[in-house]
Amino acid sequence: MELLTLAIAALMAIVVAAVLSRRTGIATPLVLLVVGIVFSLVPSTPEFTLEPDWILLGALPPLLYATAVQVPVIDLRRSLGMITWLSVTLVVVSALVVGAVVHLVVPEVSFAAGVALGAVVSPTDAVAATAIGKRLGLPHRLMTVLEGESLFNDASALVVLRTALLAITAGFSLGDAVVDFARAVVLAIVIGFVVGHATVWLRSKLADPVLMTAVSFIVPFLAFLPAEEAEASGVVAVVVAGLVTGHHGSRRFTARERLTERTNWLTLQFLVENGVFLLMGLQVEGLLRDLDESNSTPTEVVVVAALVLGVLLVLRTAFVAVQVLAARRRQPRLDAMRERLSSISDRVDSMAAEPRVASERGQRRMSQFRRRVQRGQADVDYQESEPVTARGGVVLSWAGMRGVVTLAAALTIGTEVEERTLLITVAFVVAVTSLLLYGGTLPLLIRTLGVSGADPGDTRDEVIDLFGDITRTASQALGPLDALVVDGQAIDPEVATESLAWLDRIEERRGDTTPEALTLASQRMLLHRHYISLMRDALHEEQAIGAYSTAALTQASALIDAQELRLER
Repeated sequence: MELLTLAIAALMAIVVAAVLSRRTGIATPLVLLVVGIVFSLVPSTPEFTLEPDWILLGALPPLLYATAVQVPVIDLRRSLGMITWLSVTLVVVSALVVGAVVHLVVPEVSFAAGVALGAVVSPTDAVAATAIGKRLGLPHRLMTVLEGESLFNDASALVVLRTALLAITAGFSLGDAVVDFARAVVLAIVIGFVVGHATVWLRSKLADPVLMTAVSFIVPFLAFLPAEEAEASGVVAVVVAGLVTGHHGSRRFTARERLTERTNWLTLQFLVENGVFLLMGLQVEGLLRDLDESNSTPTEVVVVAALVLGVLLVLRTAFVAVQVLAARRRQPRLDAMRERLSSISDRVDSMAAEPRVASERGQRRMSQFRRRVQRGQADVDYQESEPVTARGGVVLSWAGMRGVVTLAAALTIGTEVEERTLLITVAFVVAVTSLLLYGGTLPLLIRTLGVSGADPGDTRDEVIDLFGDITRTASQALGPLDALVVDGQAIDPEVATESLAWLDRIEERRGDTTPEALTLASQRMLLHRHYISLMRDALHEEQAIGAYSTAALTQASALIDAQELRLER
């Protein structure tokens, strides 16, 4: 009964914190972290013990999967260099440098134990940063880098941590460590790829949004647990499975199935994501008690934590600066690359007209090659339209917040490490300070630097052009209306013409983006929404009366839902 009461209280705290966050602009995780810290210091508060497996096995896989499903693969590919640089290279270097600094300042802490501390504080948690970035409209490229980095840096950190702990007890071999890391990543990619494709196929056959969502809840664990059993990276396996699902799910799942799954996952992600920050804050009292019983002092913890924070910030700033400078050097080469791709495109078009490639197979190969050229041209346009500027680099550097994974990983440090309490407490102080300091000042930094995303008007025009392109492509793929056959059923030309007449009206209005036209469109949308609301009210009234059968009421409700879904497209 007491546990249930605490769970309800935690849920209410999360909801209240979310409402407060929307009114104050402070990220919800930061609010819950402070609430947890304050509550833990209140006398007679029940003791909350954070078990590492709760986070590393229970919360981390679904959180990673929920994020990976939403990240477009193409955006991840275009920023893969910077993401790998920050999530792998920076993590390894940070762990080694932090280990050396801590060993130098506190000689009682061995270098291997210092590296273990560096491993647990090196991965960033993008939850608070992305929450702030979405609210303030950060450029899409920066958001992709933050999310992509947080997806993969946990894997790098956990591998370095495992290697450091092994070095404390059984020695260390650099060659073996590199081989183990490569094996863990490659095997995890294979497992995640197989699990992702298999579950997408299975869910596409269920044809039931509820069953599909139920299956999706176990996908992260289907990828994570086998990978861990095979001594691979469960984190990488989950991320790959999520990326595969997000990429193929848009084509294999219906709109309602995707909408249902997205709603349920957003709810689960919201509760777990914010719940772990509340739980993190509740650890303060227990950590302070353990510190009192150890040989370390609060002053020592504060000094070491301040040094670690400084080292992490300097290293992150330097690594981001390297990427910003590299991007600047690539900019002059983009024009030359565009001209080269344009020349290749012209050659492909001329080759497509030659008799030797007139066969169906030849045309198919030309089409595939043309698509690659177009993708290359789009990549060049993306690099020019979404550069990582110096101001964006400052935001990336300051967004290096640590989260609950840092504390959970620190708790896995065994009792064989003599300064275990010191390391865990320092990790907690680093995580909390980075969240409150960086998270609390990041909105001001973004506003001061004037870093913002795409203009809404430009996005609207782009959507109009995109819709025109995809409707033309679909019309061409449909073929002549007088010989149209769908699923073996011949379609009457008059029915086809009448059904597709709306495409012509959309094409005629593509260029009509005047305020008057947009106002009329918004009025029609508003009226339609209001009418659907009135229909739903009338349906509820009929349900209360009970004059119609349940089947009739259910079908009527489904028709109203379908109309409402059309407005969301």
